[in-house]
Amino acid sequence: MENIEKIEEKAVPEKKKRIFSAIQPSGQMTLGNYLGAIRNWVALQDEFECIYATANLHAITVRQDPKKLKENTTNLFALLIASGVDPEKCVFFHQSQVPAHAELSWVLSTYTQFGELSRMTQFKDKSAKHADNINAGLFTYPSLMAADILLYQADMVPVGADQKQHLELTRTIAERFNGVYGNTFVVPEPYITKTAARVMSLLDPSKKMSKSDTNTKSFILMVDEPATIMKKFRSAVTDSEASVRYAEGKDGINNLMEIYSACTGLNFEQIEDEFRGKGYGDFKTAVGEAVVAQLEPIQVRYKELLKDKKYLDELAQKGAESASKIAKRTIDKVYRKVGLVR
Repeated sequence: MENIEKIEEKAVPEKKKRIFSAIQPSGQMTLGNYLGAIRNWVALQDEFECIYATANLHAITVRQDPKKLKENTTNLFALLIASGVDPEKCVFFHQSQVPAHAELSWVLSTYTQFGELSRMTQFKDKSAKHADNINAGLFTYPSLMAADILLYQADMVPVGADQKQHLELTRTIAERFNGVYGNTFVVPEPYITKTAARVMSLLDPSKKMSKSDTNTKSFILMVDEPATIMKKFRSAVTDSEASVRYAEGKDGINNLMEIYSACTGLNFEQIEDEFRGKGYGDFKTAVGEAVVAQLEPIQVRYKELLKDKKYLDELAQKGAESASKIAKRTIDKVYRKVGLVR
């Protein structure tokens, strides 16, 4: 009998879905940025094909000191790597290093309606804050954001409540373009991270933690010294009940419990058990210590990275080269479809 060699069929690995996300280099990141976004960037790298960027083109819709902007961009890049964003696992670069972002933004702005842009909440908010500089870039900002996402044919975009409106407009623009020229862009879906912590102000827990707050005790910076972190938590707003439990009307304690849960992995019931019979002083100290333990290794690595700016520049350039290869395929297709000479 003739021997027949059996060829085993090799399973083709399922293609990972692609995620795009970017953060503006607008100064130091807060604990809220870390627990609500940055930590999720790190976790997503193992499950998805991730493309991350510092959104420095977006930053100039507000007047910037050029030297400070460049410094902030490098610092953010270093801080994200120190936090666990791994250029070996993802594509990570500065937005301004890939000209296709600006190219596609212009094309997409001609497929974005004036009325759509005028309804954007962020434009209204920033116009109110910067009444002396309501520029066209601030108005067309969402077209650039759409270009950021569509340029990389992203399947999903991690979004918080304040970014849902922008993603909806991005989807509208993609569908409008596809409707005219045929299938060109992947229409991205929102990626809602279940583990994202919503961190509120330590002094006014009805508002999100923000570094733009005039009182520095209301927020924790990722680079704050341990002693500073402990001091800020000890002055955090609580209530008169002196009972560590998660409940309506206990916004200050609820916020601290959210932070403690995010840093320790304990659920609210476990936290309530741990601090049953103990006062708010003990609880605030424990929350501060948990945050210090979370941030200290990041701070050590961050300081190390900033000592070698050349290394950081090389990493960003390598990431930009990878991003440009993907972006070129999209921008070439778009130019061809709309009839532009390339």
